Amino acid sequence: MKKSIQVTIALFICAHLQAQEKPENWSFHFQLTTAMQGHPAFKAAYSSTNSLVDTAEHALSLTSTFYLGRRLWQGAEIYFNPEIAGGKGMSAARGIAGFTNGETFRIGDPEPALYTARLFLQQQFNLGHSDTVAVEADKNQLRGYSYQKALFIRVGKFALSDYFDDNAVSHDPRVSFMNWSLMSNGAWDYPANTRGYTYSLMTEIILPRWEFRAATSMVPSFANGPSIDAHYFEAHAETVEAARKYSIRKQPGMLRILVFRNSSKAPNYKEATASAAKDVIYGTNYGNIKYGFGISVDQQLSADLNVFARASWNDGKTATWAFTEIDRSISAGCSLSGSSWRRGDDKLGFAVVSNGISDDHAAFVASGGYGFIIGDGALKRRGAETIGEIYYNAALFPHCWLTADYQLVNNPAYNKDRGPVNVFAGRIHISF
Repeated sequence: MKKSIQVTIALFICAHLQAQEKPENWSFHFQLTTAMQGHPAFKAAYSSTNSLVDTAEHALSLTSTFYLGRRLWQGAEIYFNPEIAGGKGMSAARGIAGFTNGETFRIGDPEPALYTARLFLQQQFNLGHSDTVAVEADKNQLRGYSYQKALFIRVGKFALSDYFDDNAVSHDPRVSFMNWSLMSNGAWDYPANTRGYTYSLMTEIILPRWEFRAATSMVPSFANGPSIDAHYFEAHAETVEAARKYSIRKQPGMLRILVFRNSSKAPNYKEATASAAKDVIYGTNYGNIKYGFGISVDQQLSADLNVFARASWNDGKTATWAFTEIDRSISAGCSLSGSSWRRGDDKLGFAVVSNGISDDHAAFVASGGYGFIIGDGALKRRGAETIGEIYYNAALFPHCWLTADYQLVNNPAYNKDRGPVNVFAGRIHISF
């Protein structure tokens, strides 16, 4: 009797494991993230429309995403992500170039809105008859098998940051650092609408040690606007990245080098200053170019400790058109799992980032001009915008995390006459 029970249990476990290993034809995942963020009053010699409010304020943001996937034919998958977003950022997400909540957008209406975040087709091809490797079930990833040497083609609507600059330590504001300039290379003006998505055609080559990806994308019709410019041949963005896997003392690491070139109606800062223009949010002439690069590295030092560093630059001549008003950025930090204090699913993170703008950009802001995120009406004393962030992400129970976060912002919007600003946040993230 005892033996038969043992056999039954063994068969049940084997059947369960086989079911887990069987390739999925359908995929469903879900996430919900809400963050409350606020700051006390701080010193400010002067303020304007785009300034962070110098009196105490707080703001609540919420996003909820459904991740639906379907296997179509050999190597082909389609993904659809309806998303709901509501709430707002402090001061309508203005006044700090490296804004403090990557989960909120520069949208004035706090009412929850339903929209399509992603809808894209993915096709995989085997390169060189390579062996297969197991793929775990995840968001926008069906459980199954991939090739060690593979070519992926994606077309449709998605976020370029889903695949480019995918730093393992600092990338996702839902579970790690919340600051905009820590979740991606700050000076990469990546093409996207207000909510962070656009239409792209992307190719990706995955090899055992190397990864290569390139995309051509549509850009917004005005700076950080919700609509995409339909004139693709006049307004488009190209992004290319090479990534190299390596190891130091048997600990894995990844180095990524990214270059980009955007063509749009973004006005020229020097011309806007000369003409006494008040903003560079709307442009009339196509063909204005912004280009730049970003370098990103993450390195595991032990089973619990990971470090990262980033550096990015753009030419700073034409106005920022999509991401945020940063022309130079450098950052570094680390994350530590809670295993050493018996909280293996917890994580502690610390990072610093220093952001800057070009001389042309600074002269425009000093003249009283503004973009879609910064502009205090003047810039009498310019300085680097330096931000330090520390967070503790605690696993409350399976699929639910609670985060306490603190950021110190020095020289918000590159202005030595404002701040420093202490920003406190609490975040709840549910994912399954």
